[in-house]
Amino acid sequence: MWLDGGTFLGIRTSTLGAVAAVLVVAAICDGVLRRLVRRRVVRDEAAAAGATPSRREWLHWFHRGLKEAIRPLSVLIWLTAGHAAASLLLEDLARLGVTPGVASAVGWIAGAGRVATLAWLMARLGRVVDAYCVAYAAKSAGTWDDALLPVAGKAVRILLPLLALILGVPALPVPEGLGVVVRNGLSLVLIGTVAFLVYQLVVAAEALILTRYRIDVGDNLRARMVYTQVTVLKKVALVIIGVFTLASMLMVFDPVRQLGTSILASAGIAGIIVGFAAQRSIATLLAGLQIAVTQPIRIDDVVIVENEWGRIEDITLTYVVVRIWDQRRLVLPITYFIEKPFQNWTRTSSEILGTVFLHVDYRAPLDALRKELDRILAESPHWDGRVKVLQVTDAKPHTLEVRALASAADASRAWDLRCEVREKLIRFLQQHYPDSLPRIRAELQSVPQAAAVQAGHDAGPHAG
Repeated sequence: MWLDGGTFLGIRTSTLGAVAAVLVVAAICDGVLRRLVRRRVVRDEAAAAGATPSRREWLHWFHRGLKEAIRPLSVLIWLTAGHAAASLLLEDLARLGVTPGVASAVGWIAGAGRVATLAWLMARLGRVVDAYCVAYAAKSAGTWDDALLPVAGKAVRILLPLLALILGVPALPVPEGLGVVVRNGLSLVLIGTVAFLVYQLVVAAEALILTRYRIDVGDNLRARMVYTQVTVLKKVALVIIGVFTLASMLMVFDPVRQLGTSILASAGIAGIIVGFAAQRSIATLLAGLQIAVTQPIRIDDVVIVENEWGRIEDITLTYVVVRIWDQRRLVLPITYFIEKPFQNWTRTSSEILGTVFLHVDYRAPLDALRKELDRILAESPHWDGRVKVLQVTDAKPHTLEVRALASAADASRAWDLRCEVREKLIRFLQQHYPDSLPRIRAELQSVPQAAAVQAGHDAGPHAG
């Protein structure tokens, strides 16, 4: 019979009553919790009708947090009640020969469930905090919060459940070997998470700084200085983060920690060997730091290197990429800009002078050329209005060397201005003063017939 002498399947009816009472209490607590949350939300919404916008917004996020917490708290109530009910049942079942291992397994499962539920609760609350940070950053007029608040919200969302696991898992009754593995795994996850958040903070700081500067405008000297410093220092920071993260992860394990102690003990010899092996790398790294601090070059600087005109496209810790005018890329070691001379056309300013040389006859009207240069520059969109000069810079046996000097806002405009001035001055002379163009004199044109014949005999099949 199932019911015999106050027992049911070997379990005392008093125990069954206690189990039922525990489950009823859990149901009552769950219902009361849900009812209290609903009443609080309804009451606050009614009171918020005449409240300020900031008060209504705060109540909105508070209610959202309460709603997110209901389900995990409900699960936690039922887990606690279920563990208490199972413990009461196992006390009676022990008389029937149930092994103590079952009770331990039930206790471990209940503990793991509570830790997982707490982590779930923290994750849901962290998600609310993250959403609040993103919404506040999007609504505010400042720039710093657009970069930093999302990172703070992401950190809270990741760290809250992780901290719940770190604090809760060691309290679980697990074997020593498994406990060590779990603790080491959690330590590695925590170190990796912190490194990831620090990386996100560096990226956010970079974005925060660079949002104040535009490099796609004409006068971008200050922006290029900041871009260069931020780019190089960010890469240095990422290398440091990576090194410290790897070292911290390795130091979690005792064998690696002992190996590190042994390496430190022989640091004298190892330091000499590493110093000789890595002196070029160290010199390159120091050159990168020197470039970032002293800034002989900056991102988007116009430079002349290896007889090539180009712009600085990228600066790393080991090399510099120069974008040549014809879209080629010249890659140079960063030490090049410390050890060798080069031209930087935008070191202090992007403004530059463009020169045009003409060779004209001695009869060329210089005053008319000056007036024509004034007219050309006045109509040119490339001239910045600072400098315009036309001078005779040399007198050769058969021609005059005339230099037209004009200023432009940057090297690209100066190139276009030089081409424009050169073409229009030559056209002016062709149309109005053709006799002023240089001519080859007759005595230079007449070549003795014998010399011409001899030259024809001397020329081979490949003569060009």
